[in-house]
Amino acid sequence: MTRVTRLARMARMARVTRMSRMVQVTRMLGTTRGVTPTRGALRWVPILVAVLALSALGASAALMAGAQGAQTMQPRTGKHAAGPRPEEAYGPPGATATLESADDPKLSGTVTFTQLPDAVRVVVNVAGVDHPGPHGIHLHENGKCDHDPAGKHYTSAGGHFNPTAAPHGCRESTTHHAGDFGNIDIQPDGTGHLVVATAMLSLHGPNSPIGKAIILHTGADDCKTQPTGNSGGRLACGLVTAAGGLVR
Repeated sequence: MTRVTRLARMARMARVTRMSRMVQVTRMLGTTRGVTPTRGALRWVPILVAVLALSALGASAALMAGAQGAQTMQPRTGKHAAGPRPEEAYGPPGATATLESADDPKLSGTVTFTQLPDAVRVVVNVAGVDHPGPHGIHLHENGKCDHDPAGKHYTSAGGHFNPTAAPHGCRESTTHHAGDFGNIDIQPDGTGHLVVATAMLSLHGPNSPIGKAIILHTGADDCKTQPTGNSGGRLACGLVTAAGGLVR
């Protein structure tokens, strides 16, 4: 039953109660069928009038309280209805990276790292990717986005960041590299969004992503092939820097 229905029912009950009490007063005063009210009956008139007045006031107060409660429970709408957006709720990121591609100038992307009490929240947003579907994305051990003499893209970033010497896997695997973020799904319009929370990173200490590189790959990470997940070539690269622009 909705609150509006309950309010309507309360109003009907209050009207019925008042009518019933008026009938009782009439009978007590003996005014039906020409009966003359007695002096004893007339003594009850002030008391019964006061009772009816208090009953009406109580019913009105209940209806007003119910209406105010219904208004309070209505969902908020407008600019500030839903409160802060998720990104704002976690506070400003402590580190960021900007993805760029040597092969596709229209490709762009950002990666943010926000320190939580017991983990680091990683948010990836990319646009302008030509091929939809899953693409492997990893944190690599070196903060370099150069090419080697043979012309391969971003080999200077080294391998996946792996301070625990664990086998490669995806973030759902039992064991995996600290830099294994799995796959980001690219939509038909070339955009992709990924959110990862990992306890294997910290913005302070030896497991910090600052000073390392993020690599977006051309293919999907199969989560099992060692040591890279068979993710294909390196499509885009970004250097992770501290929020103030300093590299740690």
